[in-house]
Amino acid sequence: MKKALLILSMLFISMSYGQEIKQVPQINVSGEGKVKVVPDQASIAVTVETKGNNAKDVKKQNDEKIEAVLKFIKKMNLAPADYKTQRVSLNPQYDYEKKKHSYNATQTIEILLKDLSKYDELMEGLVDEGINRIDNVTFQSSKLAQHQSEARKLAMKEAKLKAEDYVSVLGQKIGRAMTISDNSQTYFPQPMYASMKTMEMSDTSAPRETLAVGEINITANVTVSFILE
Repeated sequence: MKKALLILSMLFISMSYGQEIKQVPQINVSGEGKVKVVPDQASIAVTVETKGNNAKDVKKQNDEKIEAVLKFIKKMNLAPADYKTQRVSLNPQYDYEKKKHSYNATQTIEILLKDLSKYDELMEGLVDEGINRIDNVTFQSSKLAQHQSEARKLAMKEAKLKAEDYVSVLGQKIGRAMTISDNSQTYFPQPMYASMKTMEMSDTSAPRETLAVGEINITANVTVSFILE
């Protein structure tokens, strides 16, 4: 019985090696989809920084300014979910030349501004209330998922068009897609560092413009394998 099984196994292996592996003709192409969008909101990180020789006094001054800043933000009618304290620190700093300690206190607030028409008013008010450091301003879109979906569709269309161009020369056609690989990188909005001072205008009665949001690019990349027919 064992001998018979051994013979059958050897015959099966021989038949397997004897069979030719059928190759499926394919074409591999890449595609890119890009959507340009005018941002409709901004993420703003601002900081109150205070310094002094007494830790308690430095922290108290910092808290008072932050309190005034938060009151101003509430007056701007921003939703409570659209601003938060991001970072709080109180650090000793030693001056080796004078051999004295000083203290540096900071509190950072992150704000999501959904109405860019309020940008100038918000930034000027924040500075007036005690903000002395603008860390960054990042412009973004509230419809990011929708634009990413559009970019992916454009990438697939470009990949298909490329494949059709290549095989048309050979008198062939492309069939169904065998594999699709998403090579898109995670989208990270680029920060725009803002100045606290507005532009000086020759006509003081003219509205001041301190914001040029431009456009943001949302890109998708794919690699697709199509069957050749």
